[in-house]
Amino acid sequence: MVLAHLASLTARRLLELSSRFGTASGCLRAVESGEAGTEADRAWAARLEPAKVVERLESAGATLVAVGDPEYPAELFDLYDPPAALFVRGSPVGGPECRVAVVGARNCSAAGTEMAGALVAALAAAGATVVSGAARGIDACAHESALASGGRTIAVLGSGIDVAYPRTNRSLIEAIAGTGSVVSEYPPGTPAEPFRFPARNRIVAALSSAVVIVEGAEGSGAMITAEHALDLGREVYAVPGAPSTALAHVPLLLIREGATPIRGPQDLLDDLGLKAPDPVGGALSSGVSGSAGEGLTPQERAVWDALLGPVTPDALARATGLTLPAVLGAALSLELRGLAVQRGGRYERAGLRR
Repeated sequence: MVLAHLASLTARRLLELSSRFGTASGCLRAVESGEAGTEADRAWAARLEPAKVVERLESAGATLVAVGDPEYPAELFDLYDPPAALFVRGSPVGGPECRVAVVGARNCSAAGTEMAGALVAALAAAGATVVSGAARGIDACAHESALASGGRTIAVLGSGIDVAYPRTNRSLIEAIAGTGSVVSEYPPGTPAEPFRFPARNRIVAALSSAVVIVEGAEGSGAMITAEHALDLGREVYAVPGAPSTALAHVPLLLIREGATPIRGPQDLLDDLGLKAPDPVGGALSSGVSGSAGEGLTPQERAVWDALLGPVTPDALARATGLTLPAVLGAALSLELRGLAVQRGGRYERAGLRR
């Protein structure tokens, strides 16, 4: 707990110290004796009260998962600098399920939002866990669509485990912790600072078997995530865009360098070897009847009820009060069930003809 607070002890440095001193307490004694760390580290370690950190951790509903604990994700050992520990809220991160990262531009376009929502809804329907960074834009859309589709999602923070960043995503992060996992290598109270986000991106890539890039302008953090994924031998997929569009810079560059282009959800599922549940028929009346109506989420039900004719996603969002990513996720789920179809960018109930 103390070591996680010491600024000079990067993940790689801690790994090197552990090979010399064997245990966390041995590493801390080395810092206190001057064999490791800096004067600032020694001063910080001397005044830090671990009991208060534990209290703050418990108050956030989080736990510490260190290297060697059964819950520590083995995939992180593929990194050059695996975190010595993770702070975790919600469910344990490790597990046999397929995990796919979906990341992209913070200042994304409406088309990017729609594509990310559709991709994530398909992944959720196929049982995959979606990993992202809880940032604005594509990250938030990915988490929202996973939640709206009843899927599992993991948010990796670039701040302390109890520090929501951006603040506008606080409720989203709380929702993720309720059904999925929120993780950070930073202890409680650590502020969000620019240098922490590239470090966060390596964990996003390492936790995933594949990374999907949906939009990214030149200099985007999405490129950093993709580079980490390539270094780790993970599959990288990119959604192509018009070359004249700034947000297409990263996906097109990655495709030029060998990333796999995907046109939509089915391409992604096929390439990953995943399969969504078989569609179910029925439900051509004003209500969802029989087995077709079983298991609909509240979001899916709200979208179904609003499909009184061909409707755009924006109109569905206004009619239901849902966010656009939630609408897109619910609409795609209805499509996969065979209850809705998309024609010309508008959704309508399956079987209806204008």
